[in-house]
Amino acid sequence: MRKRQKPRAARAFPVRSALVIAVAAGALQTSPAHGAAPETWTVSGPAGPSGVSAEVTLDEGALSFSVASGDSTVLSPAPIGIETDDADLTRDLEFAQREDRTVTESYAMTTGKSARPETTYTETTLSFTGENGAALDIVVRASDTGAAYRYVLPGSGTVTVNGEASTWSVPADADAWLVPEHAEDQGRWLPTTAGAAPSGDYAVPALFEVDGTYALLAETDLDGRYAGARLTHEEGSATYTTTLEGDPVTAELPLATPWRTAAIGDLATVTESSVVDDLAPPSRIEDTSWIEPGTVAWSWLTEHSSPGDPDRQREYIDFAQRNGWDYVLIDEGWDPAWVPEVVDHARERGVGVILWFHSDDLDTAEERAEWLPLVRSWGVAGLKVDFAFEFVQPTLQWYDAILAETAEHELMVNFHGSGTLRGTQRTWPHVMTSEAVFGAEQQQNRAALNTILPFTRNVVSSMDFTPVTFSIANRDTTDAHELATALVFESGWQHLADNPESYQLRPEALRVLNQLPTAWDETRLLGGQPGQDAYLARRGGDTWYVGGIRSGSATTFETPLSFLGDGEWLVETVRDGDGGLVAETSVVTGADTLSVPVAENGGFATVVCPATEGASTCGGGSAGGLLRGAASGRCVDVPDGERAGGTPVALWDCNGGANQVWTPTEAGELRVHGDSCLDTAGGATENGTAVVIEDCDGAPTQRWSLDGTGPVVNEASGTCLDAYDTGTENGTPLVLWPCGGAGNQSWTLG
Repeated sequence: MRKRQKPRAARAFPVRSALVIAVAAGALQTSPAHGAAPETWTVSGPAGPSGVSAEVTLDEGALSFSVASGDSTVLSPAPIGIETDDADLTRDLEFAQREDRTVTESYAMTTGKSARPETTYTETTLSFTGENGAALDIVVRASDTGAAYRYVLPGSGTVTVNGEASTWSVPADADAWLVPEHAEDQGRWLPTTAGAAPSGDYAVPALFEVDGTYALLAETDLDGRYAGARLTHEEGSATYTTTLEGDPVTAELPLATPWRTAAIGDLATVTESSVVDDLAPPSRIEDTSWIEPGTVAWSWLTEHSSPGDPDRQREYIDFAQRNGWDYVLIDEGWDPAWVPEVVDHARERGVGVILWFHSDDLDTAEERAEWLPLVRSWGVAGLKVDFAFEFVQPTLQWYDAILAETAEHELMVNFHGSGTLRGTQRTWPHVMTSEAVFGAEQQQNRAALNTILPFTRNVVSSMDFTPVTFSIANRDTTDAHELATALVFESGWQHLADNPESYQLRPEALRVLNQLPTAWDETRLLGGQPGQDAYLARRGGDTWYVGGIRSGSATTFETPLSFLGDGEWLVETVRDGDGGLVAETSVVTGADTLSVPVAENGGFATVVCPATEGASTCGGGSAGGLLRGAASGRCVDVPDGERAGGTPVALWDCNGGANQVWTPTEAGELRVHGDSCLDTAGGATENGTAVVIEDCDGAPTQRWSLDGTGPVVNEASGTCLDAYDTGTENGTPLVLWPCGGAGNQSWTLG
């Protein structure tokens, strides 16, 4: 990828504070002179000493920061401080005062692990003075899932920040999962130990395990007032020091720097944590009703030239419609001459369009003022902005501008070729995802890497991995592993990166993908270990989606289902079988255990919904399937996925699309798209009457009888579903005709 060099114009935004419920101020104090005993201030989360606590120590005029979980130190004391052109605030500091407050907050998210995160934390502000009377506040927050600190420089005017002393100290033998610094955060994760990691720079987040307690180091509340951070390490040491990207930062005073954050706890606590979003500024968009996450069909990965082919993009749009997917991404190569017509084609089918842009084309305010209103007038739903590289201050100021302007035009955004987002999705909820990952685009063996990502990169923000690539050659993952990545990896826009033909060969996978939400109410880690396996459960409404991926030998995954609650639950699992994907169903209660065989480098996808009488799928009704003709081998198909009443059905090559999946009900209906029924044109019963779809209304002509294999008999007419004139070709219409036992009247549902 080409690195951009051109600086962006700056645009400033105010820092916004969190909601404060309770505040208590401490009295002014004076620090002892140098040479006195060190002073330490402890900030404990709501659980008190048994939970997470942070300590700030002043010793000989220098500050250090540490974090403990109960009685165990997780992050040892390490230097903190900041240096500006006006003062070196890493030394010769004297304590002035302390203020404490407790903050309880809940907020809405359009993306991420939870639709409504809640947090309570203790905040302490420690005020110091340094050389030349310069003032420095250290703001520390501790919750039951982590700790964080930031610097606040009071005053007015401007300040130049030359760097920070901010350092994390981890036991040298602690297990570590690190990704070397890369312009687009696309390096491969390195399993190592804290001390043995090679000298160099590492991106955030960074994960460490200290005697069974995990620490995920990151930052948040990052925008154009500052610069992004990386962690600098020297092999053999136990420290990781914050280095700011690019040139010294110039900012308006008062300046509150980004938070230096540490999610702390067992692996589930860290994986489920929302520390990065908890500390980010609240949403700057009041009306978020236009923001809609969803499943996206994307052609570029398997067909690089296809974004320049409007006919092929229409095929992807039709495929998305048939399967109930929300969007199509038209990547690099589109032409303004035909995009409006393709967008119209998509709109008529209820599918949104996302357009790719090179960041160079949106570099200036003038370019954005030209393009953003234009694509919005075409009806485009959002943008994929590519090659938005390093988080130096000028680039972050460009981010500030484009985030505000896309929000103004109600255009959702995906940043590709970018750094990892750090609190951005809470502040700007129209940001659906960003790449910043060694994803499917790399087309390399990645089973082990996949099992690291849920515990690291994907914890802090949505991750555009572009999953479920069955047709990629020489991969080391099974089909079920690929399918499960759509559940295990969170992304507000989940770009499913294979082609329609590949998905249609795997109807079991399509049935999972076609009901997949991409915005979640709740997320739970059920098991796993970075580099070995990852098993997550995500809830959307009253349905749970469980995904598991593995790197290594075959095993059986088992987990209690107590999180389901009362009542009976229907379980549908797709996993690896001897000949490909297999689907299994069962009924369970919360007292049962889910047990799934997992193949070598395999996985599984499970959908769990409340069981209802007579239902054998989570879509309701009996198990649906393809209605396949014995003579033709083709399936009963609703052309182009149409939903309009009166649409005639016909034979077509079986592809597993939602427009070919027919679900029988106890009332004798054959339903498609959930609320459309197989019917006769105008309710007629004469021989030769066209068979169509209509809204289900209980009419006698909507009742059919079938018994696995054989004729499909219309109960109102007593005649059979018939391929007209014994036709077998694509497009052959289906009609009523007296039952005669011929092959063109024999059907199999399954």
